[in-house]
Amino acid sequence: MKKVIITAAITGAATFPSQSPHIPITPKEISDEAVRAWEAGAAVMHIHARDPKDGRPSADVALYREIITDIKSRCDAVVGITTGAGAGMTIEQRTATVSAFKPELASLNMGSMNFSMHPLLDRIKEWKYDWEKPAVEASRDHIFPNTFASLEQICTVMKESRTRPELEIYDTSHLYNAAFLIRQGFLELPLHMQFVLGVLGGAHATPFDLVHLKTTADRLFGDQYTWSVIGTGFPDEFRMGAVALSMGGHIRVGLEDNLLIRRRELAESNGQLVEKMRHICEELGAQVATSQEAREMIGLKGSDEVNF
Repeated sequence: MKKVIITAAITGAATFPSQSPHIPITPKEISDEAVRAWEAGAAVMHIHARDPKDGRPSADVALYREIITDIKSRCDAVVGITTGAGAGMTIEQRTATVSAFKPELASLNMGSMNFSMHPLLDRIKEWKYDWEKPAVEASRDHIFPNTFASLEQICTVMKESRTRPELEIYDTSHLYNAAFLIRQGFLELPLHMQFVLGVLGGAHATPFDLVHLKTTADRLFGDQYTWSVIGTGFPDEFRMGAVALSMGGHIRVGLEDNLLIRRRELAESNGQLVEKMRHICEELGAQVATSQEAREMIGLKGSDEVNF
């Protein structure tokens, strides 16, 4: 029976507290959500931190320490930390947690791009915190910067920390960027990738886009990579997960990417989203991987070699 890795993206910079009362904000809420997702079947946790006072995306190392040490003390999940973090953060801020904690896994966004959430302005009528609406408005003119200089810097930090990069692939050019970094010695085969589909500014969440990315990756890297898919929003999170499963890939779900469990119904937790995706996997003849199986499949160093 095929084993599939489910990653849970617990909360993220592209979601706003005004969108749902179920978005976790405090370190305890985030770690509780991660443990709940692990209990539901997710093997890997993708972690962002937020300022507990107002839910703003944060690069505070102390907040991350509180979150990830609590997760590790309560379950065996693979803890993956973002290096995307939030708009306007420096590379030093984005990599501080990798240097400090030397996690098994960390995200590596593979190219600069438009990354906008401004359509939310038409959907959200009441804002919970003062910073949210200006941040959404500013995203219309925002470029998510991931230059070659910054990619080289992040790769170097990850190598020094023996942290496996999870390449975030939003479009075809990001695969070519990865191939270039391999030639330059900053990345090594085999790779682990997330195909991120549905962000405004990147490839759409369609089977056509996924097949194109997958066939391009096959041509560039042969069989020297593992991959997963993110479908942002509902129903694309579940649809693209099912398509990825049928193509031999792995799956990411979570409140960072999608807030609905079914049409017009908010998900109450990350665990609820994981449970639904797990059911889809099992109905299609797959079995969800344990955290230890995920470590072996992706090629991670193990939780005993992290610094938290």
